[in-house]
Amino acid sequence: MQPPMERNPPDRNGHHAYPAHWEADVVLRDGGTARIRPITPDDAQRLVSFYEQVSDESKYYRFFAPYPRLSDKDVHRFTHHDYVDRVGLAATVGGEFIATVRYDRINAQGRPSSGPDADLAEVAFLVQDAHQGRGVASALLEHIGAVARERGIRRFVAEVLPANSKMIKVFTDAGYTQERSFEDGVVHLEFGLEPTDRSVAVQRAREHRAESRSVQRLLAPGSVAVVGAGRAPGGVGRTALRNLLAAGYTGRTYAVNRAFPDDLTELDGVPAHRSVAGIGEAVDLAVVAVPAERVPEVVADCGESGVQGLVVLSAGYAESGAAGRARQRELVRQARSYGMRIIGPNAFGIINTSEAVRLNASLAPEPPARGRIGLFTQSGAIGIALLSGLYRRGAGLSSFISAGNRADVSGNDFLQYGYEDPDTDVVLLYLESIGNPRKFTRLARRTAAAKPVVVVKGARHSGSTPPGHAVPATRIPDATVSALLRQAGVVRVDTVTELVDAGLLLAGQPLPAGPRVAILGNSESLGLLTYDACLAEGLRPLRPLDLTTAATPADFRAALARALADGMCDAVVVTAIPWVGENGATESGDGEVLATALREAAATGEAKPVAVVHVEMGALADALAAATSTARPAPEPMPAGGPGAGAAARNSSPARPAPDRGAAPDPGRRTPDGPALPAPGATPEGRFGAGRAGDGRRIPAYPAAERAVRALAEAVKYAQWRRQAAEPGRVPEYDDIDEAGAAGRIAELLSEGGAASGGMSLRDDAARELLARYGIDVRPALPAPRPDAAVAAARRLGYPVALKTTAPHLRHRPDLGGVRLDLGDEQELRRAYSELTDALGKPEELQPVVQAMAPRGVDTVVRASIDAAAGAVLSFGLAGAASELLGDIGHRLVPATDRDAAELIRSIRTAPLLFGWRGSDPVDTAALEELLLRVSRLVDDHPEVVGVSLEPVVVAPHGLSVLGASVRLASPPVRDDLGPRRLPSY
Repeated sequence: MQPPMERNPPDRNGHHAYPAHWEADVVLRDGGTARIRPITPDDAQRLVSFYEQVSDESKYYRFFAPYPRLSDKDVHRFTHHDYVDRVGLAATVGGEFIATVRYDRINAQGRPSSGPDADLAEVAFLVQDAHQGRGVASALLEHIGAVARERGIRRFVAEVLPANSKMIKVFTDAGYTQERSFEDGVVHLEFGLEPTDRSVAVQRAREHRAESRSVQRLLAPGSVAVVGAGRAPGGVGRTALRNLLAAGYTGRTYAVNRAFPDDLTELDGVPAHRSVAGIGEAVDLAVVAVPAERVPEVVADCGESGVQGLVVLSAGYAESGAAGRARQRELVRQARSYGMRIIGPNAFGIINTSEAVRLNASLAPEPPARGRIGLFTQSGAIGIALLSGLYRRGAGLSSFISAGNRADVSGNDFLQYGYEDPDTDVVLLYLESIGNPRKFTRLARRTAAAKPVVVVKGARHSGSTPPGHAVPATRIPDATVSALLRQAGVVRVDTVTELVDAGLLLAGQPLPAGPRVAILGNSESLGLLTYDACLAEGLRPLRPLDLTTAATPADFRAALARALADGMCDAVVVTAIPWVGENGATESGDGEVLATALREAAATGEAKPVAVVHVEMGALADALAAATSTARPAPEPMPAGGPGAGAAARNSSPARPAPDRGAAPDPGRRTPDGPALPAPGATPEGRFGAGRAGDGRRIPAYPAAERAVRALAEAVKYAQWRRQAAEPGRVPEYDDIDEAGAAGRIAELLSEGGAASGGMSLRDDAARELLARYGIDVRPALPAPRPDAAVAAARRLGYPVALKTTAPHLRHRPDLGGVRLDLGDEQELRRAYSELTDALGKPEELQPVVQAMAPRGVDTVVRASIDAAAGAVLSFGLAGAASELLGDIGHRLVPATDRDAAELIRSIRTAPLLFGWRGSDPVDTAALEELLLRVSRLVDDHPEVVGVSLEPVVVAPHGLSVLGASVRLASPPVRDDLGPRRLPSY
């Protein structure tokens, strides 16, 4: 395998410039951020100041002796590096050092060395005592290790005192293969720097915990300052403050505005200050609602005051043009320099409905009820619509983030949080861009194995990426992205309505065990519509049970109980239309009675999903929505002195007192803003997948059969994925693969000029040779520039033969007449040659070839390619223009497992042609799966192979034949998911 190209090569004098690509922002164990960067000579004073704040014990552990201060010689040595043999990195917060690490290249005797033959270096750390335990050293080890590998160092050695258990743990927990010895009272550690499965797993686990914690700190702050809250009613800041107080936030609240007069001490009953620094107490979260030009001074005020995170509601950033994009980049850099994370800018806000927090730091005047759904959206408008839709249908949320321009906190971060959050059972995401698709699919697969992840993506078409979103360009169509997301277990839907529909079913009902659906109701026609919708979605509906229009709620209850007990069905759809009274008028007053009957049947039946389709029965929908929803926390009793007095009382003490819920409203009474409150004893929404269907679970209601069935179909596919994810398959080993030989040949081919020119397409013979090293045999095609040459080629290969053109405009287009098959002798071959050239052009234009006939079968196409956004992708479809035109091509991420390969060939709509459609012989799908796995291995083992196309691959009842192949090589693309963890940069 080729080594990665050096990113800052030396100049003609051998000197390396400052390696700016080593700079990175990282999330630490506690959720705060730090900046890692190379140390420069300008850092001398920072180093001295940092060292003065380190305890004597830490200094002793670093230097093995009392070392109270650094000499001028020490300072010079620790700040002057050549960025090759001597490298130092620092972790900084607020521009000041909190930790350092350095390596010095040495030889086998431990003396300073240089050159490519010296691949050993000594590494040493020093972490400020106040920042120990935050994971700073672990992050620095990841980054200094990546730097060392870039500079040709393959092993680190470290000398550690036995008492320095924290540093020993940093090394041993990193996951590298290491050797340990003890000599002269010192622990000697030596370990290789090549990533191992364990080191990558450790790195990703730390990333998961840190990023989850960073979001948790934003959603559960102990104190909030609203910066920009005005004295006059209205305005973004004052609205955010009033919403925060109205939700009953349990922490301390402050109003901040530099325009406040000196004598103003309260606003809406909370302390008022002219700056965050003036509060004089710790503030965890700042909600920023000031004009964009004033935000930098607010960020500096917050950073200097130790604020942990920001929600920036202010607009005027990337959405407003080039100047706004520059302002947004500076905002991110400034906030991260203080260790703060940002939601926004141009955000709608955040919500946490937990009883312990009750945070509504958003512009939503009516916070949602408490529930089990976590919602992330990149659009404020879509966020408003989703909150409204969920509220109307009685669904509660656990948390909500509207990230606006998504300059920092992203959907990936929310996935990390949703996976860890015990209050979240379903994660809903509205995304307009995916900044790191490889990471997103990895996180989605991890989360989806525990709880559903439902995604709707806007801006799906090329060139429509929202402004300010730093995302790699992608060449693959949206259908491919959708297939890859589904491979990761994501429930991909097309509209926000479908997002709510699927989310309600997945949050409120157990997973179906299969695709069999029972249908029952009081309308034969509505039952038939539901039956047809099930067939259209690939479900297996049973014959609808018509209860007739005379059916009573008791009839519904009995029928549903029987359906749930029936072992032949996996889910039930109940259809209902209004009853018609004796005078011909419709009656909908029995909706609540019917809802009670359905809940009773579901509560005592088997754990199967139940959905209701209703026509003009709003009372039924409202009753089902209200039946088991968790009530919104009752507001605290209004204290004397107005709406702010309670908040002022909360601010009098740093502790969080238990909220006084006051007198509860009457159960069952419909509130002015929403459905009826639950009766006493109603259980809160249960954990996903646990308990019976009716045990505290909401039965979702839909106004159309198609919507209910589509949501149910998504649940069926997700449940199947969950079952398969328990046994994800394996990447098989093949004894005949020559990985080392292929690597050597690839290096030779690239050295011939392909690497520097941006890549190369291999000649046919070179492509066949490379593929053969992976057990992929391509049938040779001999050139036939003249009829006599065609005859000679046929004699060499043996009749019967095929004659076909290879001109780019005719290749793989048999429909244009560029292929003649089953030519059994010389006479037929010469006649076919003449017909071909007469009809399509001269031989030099057609570039004809002769190839031995392959056994009859189904023509297919196997491809693999590298996409900048998605990574390596394996694709499969049937050959021909029809499949290309209809987009009937399946995709899987590389490396593919045996299960992936089997699913891939079955994922296309034309797959029945492979399995004996209309009496034809089934083809050898086992051989086809093996071919897919070999191609996947080739691309995964050698990232220099950026494109493979096998077309056509004729799959016969026994075996297959690869008739055409092309391979493209290039320098390995830069992988942003394998290096040390870092936040996206601008």
